[in-house]
Amino acid sequence: MIAPIPGEATGLLGGYLYDHVSGTIYSTIGLTIGSYIAFSISRLFGRPFVDRFVSKATMARFEYLLHHKGAFLVFLLFLIPGLPKDALCYVLGLGHLSTMEFLVISGTGRLFGTALLTVSGDYIRHHQYYRLSILAGIAVIVVFLAMAYRDKIERLFRKLHVIEYRKRKKANRPQSTEKD
Repeated sequence: MIAPIPGEATGLLGGYLYDHVSGTIYSTIGLTIGSYIAFSISRLFGRPFVDRFVSKATMARFEYLLHHKGAFLVFLLFLIPGLPKDALCYVLGLGHLSTMEFLVISGTGRLFGTALLTVSGDYIRHHQYYRLSILAGIAVIVVFLAMAYRDKIERLFRKLHVIEYRKRKKANRPQSTEKD
């Protein structure tokens, strides 16, 4: 599935049409359902199907997620604004995350961004443009910093992932017994 309306727009509209609490709840439910559908379709039809919707460059960026769980890393990727989350859901469907892990990670990972967008929509609805401009300024700074340090952040995520993988591998290694 490819979203006909981007998730960012639904969060903003949710805040405008409802309020920041209801809009966040409705948007999060809708985004989680859409993410689950993309994840499930990917899991059902496999790599040839995903290759139709996800560019080779995007697949290459997320390839390491297919070979290791890296649940914390995946959670952090859902927090990054502007990241192609639809493509990420397809890629994750090819990997090792369980459906429950995926739902928890994608739902909670998107919650922060959705809440910010919904509050923005609520500010627009109530003509609170001063508050909106402050919130937008903060968001622009955060996005700018994320873009400026994207490579460093991605390296950090990969290092954390490798550390987690090594710990898991060490924990699963059979213990050798010494004979006296």
